[in-house]
Amino acid sequence: MAEAVGLRERNKRERRRRLEDLAIELFERDGFEKTTIEQIAGAAEIAPRTFFSYFATKDDLVLADYTDRLDRILHELDQRPSDEPAWEALRASFAAVADDYAAEADRLRRRFTIMAANPSVFARSLQLQAGWEQALTERLATRAGTGADDLRPRLLAATALAVMRASLQHWLTNGQATPLPDLVQRAFDQLGRGL
Repeated sequence: MAEAVGLRERNKRERRRRLEDLAIELFERDGFEKTTIEQIAGAAEIAPRTFFSYFATKDDLVLADYTDRLDRILHELDQRPSDEPAWEALRASFAAVADDYAAEADRLRRRFTIMAANPSVFARSLQLQAGWEQALTERLATRAGTGADDLRPRLLAATALAVMRASLQHWLTNGQATPLPDLVQRAFDQLGRGL
């Protein structure tokens, strides 16, 4: 039974990834706004309503990895020693996730190009990042044992996300000369020293 569930889940992930890849190709070829869900579904040989069992919106195709990235950040943070200062734990967690990003540099660049050129995708990205900030704030507050009235967890979460976003944009726009995990760690170090 466990193998059947594993196979079913694996097949679903593969179909989801195929939808993402086909959509990115169509967006690049025809433009994001001109590409319809029907065209994406047709290219994937599925019914348009089946599309919605994988993605809520066309924007979510471009941002499909966001949930996995947040889960990875939180997982990495949970693995850090409980007595480690929050900033250092965030630094290590985000560097590990940066390693994941670096492994998919071309795919990431393609997604960022589409996102930057389309206001609806960019807005959806900001909405998802606000959710990341909230989840990270809650995790940091739990880790520190603080209450809702403590600003520090939210400030740490927002700053760490800004470090990642700035590092990623710099890395993508400057030819990826410096490995992304190194760039992220240097950015954390610079902010840790007060710029």
